[in-house]
Amino acid sequence: MTVSAHPVTDPVCEHGEGPVWCARWGGLRLVDMLAGDVLALDSSGAVRRRHVGKVAAALRPRAAGGFVVAGERELLLAGSDDLDAPLRSLGEAWTDPSVRMNDGGCDPDGRFYIGTMAYDAAPGRGTLYVTERDGTLNPVLTGVTVSNGFDFSPDGGLAYYNDTATGRVDVLDYDPERGLSGRRPFAVIEPGHGTPDGLTVDAEGGVWVALWQGSAVRRYAPDGTLDAVVTLPVTKVSAVAFGGDGLDRLYITTSALDVDRAEQPLAGAVFAADPGVRGRPVLETTL
Repeated sequence: MTVSAHPVTDPVCEHGEGPVWCARWGGLRLVDMLAGDVLALDSSGAVRRRHVGKVAAALRPRAAGGFVVAGERELLLAGSDDLDAPLRSLGEAWTDPSVRMNDGGCDPDGRFYIGTMAYDAAPGRGTLYVTERDGTLNPVLTGVTVSNGFDFSPDGGLAYYNDTATGRVDVLDYDPERGLSGRRPFAVIEPGHGTPDGLTVDAEGGVWVALWQGSAVRRYAPDGTLDAVVTLPVTKVSAVAFGGDGLDRLYITTSALDVDRAEQPLAGAVFAADPGVRGRPVLETTL
């Protein structure tokens, strides 16, 4: 099945990433990652922007209210859902300026995971961390290159994860006490079709994967077979999330990094598609 997508914003981002729909927020939020900005898209299509630092890598709602933003090398907590709420840093997680935070997400028990990568995408310099209650980051996966998409199956027993440089989507087992284990390939992106970036899982267990340099989003069924493709008029497709009142609209972020805007005038816009399946409420963090 092929699904078309249409823009719902102008090209508002240089490097759009990390879309999240939270009903408390009244719409979609995303990051313009390397500009260090969090953007809010409301139901009228209006976009508000808030600068948080050198990098805004990912964000998630907090179960107690507010939200967490991953900065360049620190996590920032807001105590209310207001986009402009004051942010409190949990402290610099490392001092190496050549490594920054990238994509992240939450497990079903509220732990926040954040991945990293080197600015130059050097192989093996990234890590996937899990955040403890005191803000300490503990490594879960080491030796990764570009830590990216992260989400869970509807029953919470499986986690899907992308290290973009591998060209595949991996799956891991999840246990509330033992955490993640048993990493193995779930789907492989064929050469020439892009590389896996952000991902989300729908209510039926389908895994939707944004293809960087692939001009598409793919849906893989729970058994790993390809069964739907969303096509876009831009090459650098970065991340996906379900939203809307019925969680039946797929929002897609894109990037204009090193893109000729004369050739791709919509690069950096947010797109939407109606794929005929619903998503799930975003997993929130207990931080």
